[in-house]
Amino acid sequence: MNWQHLYSPLRTGSSVPSSPDAVPAGGARVADPQLRTSFLRDYDRIIFSSAFRRLQNKTQVFPLPGPVFVHNRLTHSLEVASVGRSLGKAVGDALGEKHGHYGDEFREFYKYELPSVIAAACLAHDIGNPPFGHSGEDAIRNFFRELQGEGRARFQDGLSPNQQRDLLFFEGNANAFRTLTHNFNERNLGGFRLTYATLASIVKYPCDSLNGFDKRQLATKKSGFFDSEIATFRQIATALGVPQPDETKDVFARHPFVFLVEAADDICYRIVDFEDAHRLNIISIDTIRELFLSFFDDETGYDARDRVEKVFYGINDDNQKVQFLRAKLINLLIFRVRDIFMERETQLLEGSLGKSLIDCLPARELALLKTIDSFSIQHIYNHRSVVEIEIAGYNVIGGMLKEFFGAVLNPRSVKSEKLLQLISRQFIITGSPDSLYQDTQSVVDFIAGMTDLYAVDLYRKITGMAFPQIR
Repeated sequence: MNWQHLYSPLRTGSSVPSSPDAVPAGGARVADPQLRTSFLRDYDRIIFSSAFRRLQNKTQVFPLPGPVFVHNRLTHSLEVASVGRSLGKAVGDALGEKHGHYGDEFREFYKYELPSVIAAACLAHDIGNPPFGHSGEDAIRNFFRELQGEGRARFQDGLSPNQQRDLLFFEGNANAFRTLTHNFNERNLGGFRLTYATLASIVKYPCDSLNGFDKRQLATKKSGFFDSEIATFRQIATALGVPQPDETKDVFARHPFVFLVEAADDICYRIVDFEDAHRLNIISIDTIRELFLSFFDDETGYDARDRVEKVFYGINDDNQKVQFLRAKLINLLIFRVRDIFMERETQLLEGSLGKSLIDCLPARELALLKTIDSFSIQHIYNHRSVVEIEIAGYNVIGGMLKEFFGAVLNPRSVKSEKLLQLISRQFIITGSPDSLYQDTQSVVDFIAGMTDLYAVDLYRKITGMAFPQIR
């Protein structure tokens, strides 16, 4: 791969770069080219989309809503975008200085545009996740794995092996790529019509479901696109010069920008989940103090532990103390990741780096992060409230899939016709036996796009546990 070719203003659904000077049919100018570049427009398209806004009522870790503020998918995504923008700026400046001989366009992109690309990708990295956190993904997988009788037979006969694995191993990352690129029931192709640079930065696992879920390689740990979006990803990879080691398999190298998006997410969820747990009195201030301050043991100057500790003890409110340590630690890790990115530049361009940037941290700091991971698994991710919402997710999503997938299998029954009327026209249900994969995807698209509260409300109504009100 080549830094000069890894970015492009080309958009899905278009064969030429969009022009900031383009004038729509109404005659008004769309945007001043000095005001918003193509990559800034990616950020705007995501943040103003309904799919992004719905993240405000999707679980991150702890149940929503509650008397104490905790992060939801939307606040998490905004914070990841903030960290991603800083990472993009730090790395972009370094690349611009090191390879300035590539010319003004190169320097312009890496010094000023890369932060927007990484921030936009970070905004959208969870946009395909279903309700109820990661248990929502598990609920979809388990439903299709536990199919019996006619449903199982139709599923196996009507779908290719790769299409089956799209559902048996349903993956939020792949669903994000679909959400952003699929036009659903609209005439305009390309979905959100984002630039290739932003879309390539989102796909952490650049492989299809048939070749994914092989943990021997980072790129195939999960899947990054469904069978329905293979052609779209191939087009992006070809345009950006992302290699495909074996042309008989839909497995590609990771785009280097993906590592920055991944690092921003890795930094945020580890640290911010601790902040939420403290607000809920699951973790003490002493535990956070010791774990977070340990990262500064070997630092000097402004970040020396004694100076950080002095400021920490000068703050009265415990929540403010945690926020201070969170900010200091995120800042420290941003510069660590920048240095690792530049040190591993050759591997990144070769597509041979087999672990995340966070996993490339020095041994002492990596051990501290592993301690945070272990503590999180024991005290946060298995907390009673988290387990309760996971169980709710299994029941709600599993129950709705039972009803709506059953309606897809038998679309002519009276009940099925009524159920299918509840699915938004955005999601096409053909009722044709030859379109079982597409119809099933539409059902999953409908359910995965729901907020937690809407999912619970609709589930209660279609199962008769709540009586619908006339609107």
